[in-house]
Amino acid sequence: MVEINTPPTAADLVIQGAREVVTCEPGPHNPLGIISEGVVAVVGGKIMAVGRSDEVRARMDLSGARILDIKGQTLAPGFVDCHTHVVFGGSRAREFSLKMTKSAAQIEAMGIQTGIPASIAMTRAAHEEHILADSLARVQRMFCCGSTTIESKTGYGISVRDEDRLLKINSLLQLRAKADIVSTFTGAHDFPPEIDRNDPAARKRYMDLLINEMIPKAGDEGLAEFCDVYCDDGYYTAEESRVILKAGMDHGLVPRIHTDAYANIGGSTMAAHLPTLTADHLNYTTKAEMALLAENKVIGVVLPALDFAVAHPDPVKAADLIEAGVTIALGTNLNPGNWTESMQLVMQLACRNHGLTLEQAILAATLDAARALGREKRIGSISPGKVADLQVWDITSLEDIIYRLGHNAVTTVIKSGDIFTVPRHTDHLNG
Repeated sequence: MVEINTPPTAADLVIQGAREVVTCEPGPHNPLGIISEGVVAVVGGKIMAVGRSDEVRARMDLSGARILDIKGQTLAPGFVDCHTHVVFGGSRAREFSLKMTKSAAQIEAMGIQTGIPASIAMTRAAHEEHILADSLARVQRMFCCGSTTIESKTGYGISVRDEDRLLKINSLLQLRAKADIVSTFTGAHDFPPEIDRNDPAARKRYMDLLINEMIPKAGDEGLAEFCDVYCDDGYYTAEESRVILKAGMDHGLVPRIHTDAYANIGGSTMAAHLPTLTADHLNYTTKAEMALLAENKVIGVVLPALDFAVAHPDPVKAADLIEAGVTIALGTNLNPGNWTESMQLVMQLACRNHGLTLEQAILAATLDAARALGREKRIGSISPGKVADLQVWDITSLEDIIYRLGHNAVTTVIKSGDIFTVPRHTDHLNG
């Protein structure tokens, strides 16, 4: 038999000099799959090899590769921000400031609109180019903080015209942003402010628009990948949510749900039985419902920055969810009432206020957040075959990522093998 020696694959990028490579591929006694002094080889924007230098060199031809020496820094997967409302118009900074000492009722008595209706009004009034420019600036700052994939929900239009505008802005963001944008239709984020939500006939008319016009357009035209609904007291009932999400499924949209944020009206139970891909918020989810979510493999998305921003009276019990067997993901929930762009801050809050360990928080912001977007086979960890979406942290120990509160540790972001330096004191990126 004649043996044919196949030449080793030639890498086009090699990342070396890492103090640690945090692969986020858990192993025995190594929950984050950390490789000390590891090396990563990339071909065509995908990871081809990861390991110690001698292991990678034995498998790959590195002779012609571009070398990125990160000089003792830490290499990690890019963050996956799996829950945001990054597309909106205007600012609720004054409302937020006043809420430090006043109630919503007191603020509205001053003639200042609050909450989601305020953002709907501002978004409807804003020019599309301004919404796009502001949203793109937010996404670029998130990218500088290590987020290479960002989910983007609609939900501040709440009309046929305005929800369509936000979906199209998501499409433009995907074309112009350095991060990948994952579009979610959330036309059931609220009811239109111009109708009486306590009038069953008015509720039905808007639901008919959602089911017969808005959802078919979002799904059939490929403007969204997911359909989401806000199931809570004063918003959509569990049964209304089920009907909306089923309509989304009929048009190819994967179901997700906001539920149990401020009251428990049966949303988690409905989500488990449907089942949805994720259930997000979960402040008032019971332990029995947690077990039901785990049994049906519904991922729990925890939003620590939202709980902090609104001074939630009952912060979500993430440790209880994990104990029940629920896979946990983290998101910034960036929105006009919770302007949070950094997943590092989210991890810090998750550990301090919600009972996560450092290792659990890192996995929840990377691999398990990728699961929350159905992308765990493509992104979320440093593994051969996955996209080379990576970030470099300038830290002296892994614990620094949660220890240095409010500090951006990211010096470099690698997106599909392309290298971007994160400059200090600027929002611009140099390729």
